[in-house]
Amino acid sequence: MEILIKASQFLLSLSLLIVLHELGHFIPAKLFKTRVEKFYLFFDYKFSLLKKKIGGTEYGIGWIPLGGYVKISGMIDESMDTEQLQEPAKPWEFRSKPAWQRLIIMLGGIFVNFILGFALYILILFTWGESYISNENLEGGIWVTNRLGTELGLQTGDQIKTIDGKPIKAFSNIVPELINGNEFTIEREGQRIVKEIPVDFIAKLIEEGKGRFISPRYPFVVGQISESSLNIKSGLQSKDMITAINNTPVKYFDQAEILLSPFKNQEVSLTVKRGKEQLEIPVTLDENGKTGVALGALSNEDMERLGYYTLETKTYSFGEAIPAGIEKGYGTLTGYLKQLKKVFNPETGAYKGLGGFISIGSIFPSTWSWQVFWSITAFLSIMLAVMNLLPIPALDGGHVVFTLYEMITGKKPSDKFLEYAQITGFVLLMALLLFANANDVIKLFD
Repeated sequence: MEILIKASQFLLSLSLLIVLHELGHFIPAKLFKTRVEKFYLFFDYKFSLLKKKIGGTEYGIGWIPLGGYVKISGMIDESMDTEQLQEPAKPWEFRSKPAWQRLIIMLGGIFVNFILGFALYILILFTWGESYISNENLEGGIWVTNRLGTELGLQTGDQIKTIDGKPIKAFSNIVPELINGNEFTIEREGQRIVKEIPVDFIAKLIEEGKGRFISPRYPFVVGQISESSLNIKSGLQSKDMITAINNTPVKYFDQAEILLSPFKNQEVSLTVKRGKEQLEIPVTLDENGKTGVALGALSNEDMERLGYYTLETKTYSFGEAIPAGIEKGYGTLTGYLKQLKKVFNPETGAYKGLGGFISIGSIFPSTWSWQVFWSITAFLSIMLAVMNLLPIPALDGGHVVFTLYEMITGKKPSDKFLEYAQITGFVLLMALLLFANANDVIKLFD
């Protein structure tokens, strides 16, 4: 069921983005009286699932869910239909239009994706506002949960103040900013320390399985007790909070791990807070100094009430949401450009993290949430705009480059050159697509 929900959200988001992107090409083409032969969601190689011709344009849904397209007369595109180019140019064909009109037609899809992404962020903030754990007011600093954080130079209790000189407002922004950044500043025992982010940090993050390597510090709340635990009958209950070990006060789970480790295969006394009660419960540790008790979870509201962190919640009027949404969209755009730059730098190893449809689909939640759905769709819309702007012949950006060359030099590339460029770009894109999806398959078996 969870896979079905993820797949449904992915397919809906992808379909919306493709249709609106192609609409961005379709509308200016029609305005400039250019004939549009086809408007398709997904590709229709050999046959289509649905099709209907209206006003000279065939609208349909293909069977290959790798994108979509509008087929514009007199233009070399994904269809690779070059037969019409053997004849003299007709007034309604793309190649007959002035360069500035062709430029607008090609930029239309990219423009729509940018506008859609920014508009969605505005509407999300207006509808739901935003809520986040304040990094500035994070009680006790961070908890380093695996070796990747240690290799980065972090210690439990550190407070991450800035990344590349930029203050971090929300705790959830720390990891994305570290991925894109070059250096960060921490506060440790009253001192400010600047540390460089290793060039291969992304590669190491990928190797660790993209798991969380830092977290807010949590209290030791009892979660599930394993049936094989030595303390299954100790009297501990789910949601008990351990406040002391052998009368030594404990505020954080990471402190408890350190205090318990010397008592392997021994009995210790836990001071437990259960509602308004305070109890003393003896437990036996295993050979690793563990209680056999999983860490339980508290709600954000409980964590704030207990003073572990501060939740910032902000609502926006529509007027306030416009600049805030534009700022959020701009931050998404610049962040993605930084990631793309690192992907093209072999030293970072970021290319190992390229993912295909499985990776994109996996970012959707397993339960339906319109807020999350629209947030992911906004991000994907901006990502799609940036990708299409790349100067690769088979993409809109490639056509834009050739058109700008024509406008600057006054020389139009030959149809044969454009045909070969389209084939080359298509091969490059297919190779990239195969590489990204192969990465997905490999990760499934890691």
